[in-house]
Parts: sequence; C-alpha cells; structure tokens
Amino acid sequence: MDFCRKQVKSDCEELLGRFQTTDSVRFEIFSKIWREMNFSQIFYGTVNHEKRAFSRLILDTAYSFFLPPFSFQIRVGGLYLLYSLYHCQRASPPEQIRLALKNWEDVKKFEKDAVDAQHLDVIYILRQLMLRKAFNFTAMPTVLVFNKKRKMERAALCEAFMERASRPQELINIELLEELSNVDDHYGKLKTSVGLQEDPSINLIRKELVPELRSTVVDFYKWQQKKGGAGGHEDEDSGEGTSSQQECSKRAQLISSIKSKAYGEAAEASKSRRHRQVEVDYTSYEAGPSLASGYSRTNKPSLKARTNENVHVSGDLWEEATRTTHINRLTTLDLVPEEKPKTYKRFKW
Repeated sequence: MDFCRKQVKSDCEELLGRFQTTDSVRFEIFSKIWREMNFSQIFYGTVNHEKRAFSRLILDTAYSFFLPPFSFQIRVGGLYLLYSLYHCQRASPPEQIRLALKNWEDVKKFEKDAVDAQHLDVIYILRQLMLRKAFNFTAMPTVLVFNKKRKMERAALCEAFMERASRPQELINIELLEELSNVDDHYGKLKTSVGLQEDPSINLIRKELVPELRSTVVDFYKWQQKKGGAGGHEDEDSGEGTSSQQECSKRAQLISSIKSKAYGEAAEASKSRRHRQVEVDYTSYEAGPSLASGYSRTNKPSLKARTNENVHVSGDLWEEATRTTHINRLTTLDLVPEEKPKTYKRFKW
C-alpha cells in the first residue's frame, strides 16, 4: 500500500487547502467541501483483502494533520477528516485511529483551546470519536515489526499549513496590558500625592507605554500577515539580485577557513597516538638535503647482549658457576651416550 501513499496525501492536502481558504472552523463548511469533492469515493475500488490495509494507510495520513506543528484551523480540518474517514471506511469491524502516548498531551491541549474559544462543533466531533472508541491508544505512533528500517523517510510538511510564529502576541496579551495600565495609574497617583509630579528626574517610566506597546504588537501582526501573503514573489525577485553577493560571501568564507586551518597551530594528539608522533630534526635541513628517509629506525640491542655488557663476572666465580653441581644434575636430563656403529669381523676363508 505504500505505492499510493503520496496520492492519498496529495488528496488530503487538496481538501484541507480548500478548507483553509474559508477561514472557518465550522463542520458545516468542511462537510460541504467534502461533498463537492466526493471524497467518500476514495475507498472505492479496493479489493476485499486490501480494505483494512488501505483504511490503515489513509487514517495514518489524515492523523498527521491533526498534530502540531500545523495551525489550529488545519488541525481542526484534520480532526473532521478523521471523523469522516472513520465512518466511511469499508473495513468491518472499522479500523481504529492510532493515538500514541507522546501525542496525548497535544490532543488534550487542543481540546482545551477549543473549549476556551467555544468551538462546540470541534468539541462534539472529538468527544464522539472518544465515545465510539475510535482511538487505539498505543505506545508508538507506528507499528513496530521485525527487520524494519530504523530511519524512515519523512515526508516534507506543507509550509502553507504551518502555524506562524506568535510569540509577541502570546507575550503581550490583554491581561498583561491591563496590569501595566494599573501599575502606570498607581505610579502617577503616588507622584501626585507626594508632590513630585513636575520633577523630570522622577520620571522613571515612559508616557503612554501601554498604547504604544499594543500598537507595536498589532503592527507586527499586520506585517507578518502581509509578508506571508506576498513572501513568495518577493523571494523570487530578490533572489536573482543577491545570488552573486551570496556566492562572493561563500567564497570569502571558504578562503578564510582554509587560511585559518593552514596557519593555525597543530592540534595536540590524543594520548593513544602520542607515541606515533614523529619529531622533525631541523638541523638536517641546515646541513643540506640528505638521501636518507626521515623515518630512520634504530635497532636496540637484545636483552642478552645488554646483560653480557653490563654484568661482569670474575674468573673464580665464572668457573664455579659453570661447574656441574648436585642440584644441576638433578634438574638437568641425563645425557644419553651416542650409540657407536657396530663393527662386524670379516670372515676369513
């Protein structure tokens, strides 16, 4: 079934792409697009023994759009897609949706966000799947089989479905702005009560901080939306103009890295390889070039030769050492005398 994985993914991306253009998370809009595309016919043409395998494939593909890093709208579309595919599949009993343990926290956070935003249709669809036991809670997202590749090929994610960075919006929220406004008012009242309102040295905060901060975040959000809408054309136009500059900068970086490696100090060898270092004798270059190789090896004398050289024995001690003693006779083997060839007397007639 892997041969049709790309086609199934492209069909799901087409459906979710149309759902994204509506800027809505209502199930009514999704079901309308579902009927226009006749998406339920995706199960037509499967043979009996292929029904369960194809249902497993298409549910796994749709499940990937239900998880981060996709935007909230795409994740809602992925949930609606799972719900529709689960009820339209031809396998009996129906194939369940694999939900890994590591993804359970993401699902609960998604449900909490839907409850906070009062998206009742999203909550209803999710809890209907839970009630019908459509999820199969597993330890791993994919089935582990024997002799399976450790590094699976990961498909590229659709960048149009990715969630944009919203850190400034998350940091500067309404509660923070209200708190800053209250602190600013309290600070102004304290200055008025003390009578130091006109003293410029006491102005420790900026005037109209809260409105300026809010307008800055709004401008950033508008700039982000504008860049996302026309980012592709700007990249294409500016890419040709800056290509030569990028090539020059890469060439300069390459040359500088080569110079730093050439003129840098030699790295210290590891302890296991220090005995292999070769010391270069610079005096040989001063005397002149020589035909001998730089890796000349000096043979050390053997242990026997060094012992005979260092140990000196006088004449009497040497005779006593070489004399055969009783202990020496016990430790040495008896020498077997050599057999002399037998001589036969010649018979005289």
